[in-house]
Amino acid sequence: MPPYTASSLKAELNSRGWRLTPQRETILHVFQNLPRGNHLSAEELHDLLEQRREAISLSTIYRSVKLMARMGILRELELAEGHKHYELNQPFPNHHHHLVCIQCNQTLEFKNDSILKQAMKQVEKEGFQLIDCQLTIHSICPEAVRMGWPSALPSNWCCTRAIAHGHSPIED
Repeated sequence: MPPYTASSLKAELNSRGWRLTPQRETILHVFQNLPRGNHLSAEELHDLLEQRREAISLSTIYRSVKLMARMGILRELELAEGHKHYELNQPFPNHHHHLVCIQCNQTLEFKNDSILKQAMKQVEKEGFQLIDCQLTIHSICPEAVRMGWPSALPSNWCCTRAIAHGHSPIED
């Protein structure tokens, strides 16, 4: 899948009977410029746009990211925080998967070409068209295990590595 530009998004939307609204173009631009490894929830995207003084309602953001995920432009991710996150759906060779600690929400990206190759092989065999292939491994980080996970950890504990990467402890 090639990376989307505003003009290719417009063409794709028009072919499906939809329009490229200024809001959709703004959302695409945010994801195109998001640093590698960052994922945004709809709420985080809304907060970011508010900080930039770009008024897009949360309901418009929800509809837009859902639409862009169905089109294959964004990847909808189920990480450990209990709500969906989104990132730009990158073509091969930038395709990646996620390793997530369910205790502290730390998320690491990793590449494994054999996962994508297997997916492409299966899709071809069945006559489907690949839009996305993602593997999310839910796990426990090494620090949580060393600290005695699950019984010896306080409910709001967060590993130092996750804190260093900007993740906050899980709320009670």
